[in-house]
Amino acid sequence: MIEKAVKFLRENPVQYLATVGTDGKAKCRPFMFLLEKEGKLFFCTNNKKEVYKEMKKNPYIEISTSAKDFTWIRISGKAVFTQDRKMREECVNIPMIKNIYHSADNPIFEVFYIDDAKIKLLDVTGTVKEELSL
Repeated sequence: MIEKAVKFLRENPVQYLATVGTDGKAKCRPFMFLLEKEGKLFFCTNNKKEVYKEMKKNPYIEISTSAKDFTWIRISGKAVFTQDRKMREECVNIPMIKNIYHSADNPIFEVFYIDDAKIKLLDVTGTVKEELSL
């Protein structure tokens, strides 16, 4: 199932990340999945952005995207920021990320994964077709 979720995220590269804003209201913005390592889904952001502040204040997030056939994925869990050098290097070496942050040592570059992830693949009606907890 993790392979199916990764494939879905790669085939639908614009995902939407939802947080609780620092004002207590829902916030949602486009995001991009980076990679899966040892059953963890990795993403990145800039620590000057509101989304970073929101996740530091309340780390519970949800990510969703859909395919052209309206099947969709929902991933929820806790954003955990990591300073692991190897993961930072692996993430920053993705071409689009490299163009933005240039180096794993960039002080604004933040890498996070979703801990205790709950993944659901759903059909157009919202019926859950597959579920996985990481």
